[in-house]
Amino acid sequence: MADRKLERTTRPRPRRLLRALLRATALAVVLLVLASGVGFAYESNAARADAREHPAPGRLIDVGGHRLHLYCTGSGSPTVVLEAGLAESSASWEVIQRRLSARSRVCSYDRAGYAWSQEGPSPRTAERLAGELHALLTTSGEAGPYVMVAHSFGGNVVRVFADRWRSLTAGLVLIDVTDETALTALRISQPLLAVQLSVNQFLARVGLLRLRGDALVPPEATPLARANATVVYGSGSMAAARAEAWASVDSAAQVAATVRPGAWGDLPVTVIRPLGQSEEDSAHARSLAALSSRGRLVTATTTEHYVQNAQPDLVLDEIARVAG
Repeated sequence: MADRKLERTTRPRPRRLLRALLRATALAVVLLVLASGVGFAYESNAARADAREHPAPGRLIDVGGHRLHLYCTGSGSPTVVLEAGLAESSASWEVIQRRLSARSRVCSYDRAGYAWSQEGPSPRTAERLAGELHALLTTSGEAGPYVMVAHSFGGNVVRVFADRWRSLTAGLVLIDVTDETALTALRISQPLLAVQLSVNQFLARVGLLRLRGDALVPPEATPLARANATVVYGSGSMAAARAEAWASVDSAAQVAATVRPGAWGDLPVTVIRPLGQSEEDSAHARSLAALSSRGRLVTATTTEHYVQNAQPDLVLDEIARVAG
């Protein structure tokens, strides 16, 4: 009997466990809030020096209420314009731009909100982005026509640009660009991407990117992007990427509206796909090349999405081919 009584008195009661759990949770929340506050203050203070320590490589151009960063090097015609993918910036084209500028005029830029560019109005659809790109090139005095080179999500922007300003488009090089017909996948990825980018934005905003950039910077980042990680992958860039992700279904519809037989006429076009694509992605790549009588489909020997990093010579050769 004594043993049973002792067991009853020493056994933890459910209410006691619940109270302990609630206290531990409350303490964890308080500590998280305090740590976030300290991190926020640290990041806010440190960010003031970014303009001095991480200056923009190019110049800021007003496109109607906000300014975009444009970085142009080299000389020659036609000018090559480089369009980055989602959550990427002008820095992602570092290798291509450096090598290409030895023989061509080449411009990279940051879409609104990314890296050194100011935030732009919503929604961040392909049509708005293409319009801002047109305003940027026109206002900057960079003369067309342009060879438009795009990677991933950037394909949405240059495809709308080529449709609206055909006379300013000298050719297209499309590197594993987004499939505008994959609406189911886009609708599924929208909230997932938004959560991921929101987490990245929070980590940057409380200083963890600055403290542990080596762990938080994506593996495909170029040396230039790594050296300027707090700007290139900062909270502003993550917010801009999230806004583009939320508008991705609308952007896909806008791109789809430009698709029609012979849409690109005899425009020189190269579509580059990585090795090992799914049949759906391969079919999309073939259909893009078929939109021009001079369309060319090229399969890389790498399975990497960032073909321009894994096989820069291939990309440079195709740009030269399209530029003539």
